[in-house]
Amino acid sequence: PSMQIIETTAAPSRPKLFSQAIAANGLLFVSGQLPMRVDGTLAGPGIVAQAEQVMRNLEAILAAGGTTFAGVVKATVFLADLADFAAFNEVWGRHFPSVKPARSTVQVARLAMDALIEIEVVACPVVFEGG
Repeated sequence: PSMQIIETTAAPSRPKLFSQAIAANGLLFVSGQLPMRVDGTLAGPGIVAQAEQVMRNLEAILAAGGTTFAGVVKATVFLADLADFAAFNEVWGRHFPSVKPARSTVQVARLAMDALIEIEVVACPVVFEGG
């Protein structure tokens, strides 16, 4: 398959470990994003601040890959505590007001940097109107 590495300086990067995203066969596969700022520090405190930072990171990477939140078709959300589910959903809803991608949300034992949240997405570059 044809694959292209997608990287942007507008989001945190670990180039020696993994790509921010890979474009392949018309889809954009975005690596799990932690609530890290570009300088490598963790946003916070709290789930709302951390979720907003993750969404900023995703938005930057999606833009670098030629799409937006409207192009997201699948998301996997990892929460350190499902008690944060409702507060996270409020942040999520602000970024996905009309298009509702398929999504899984799971509680995990621990995330890198002791973050409260991590999100990975798959997006397509073509944004469909309506439907």
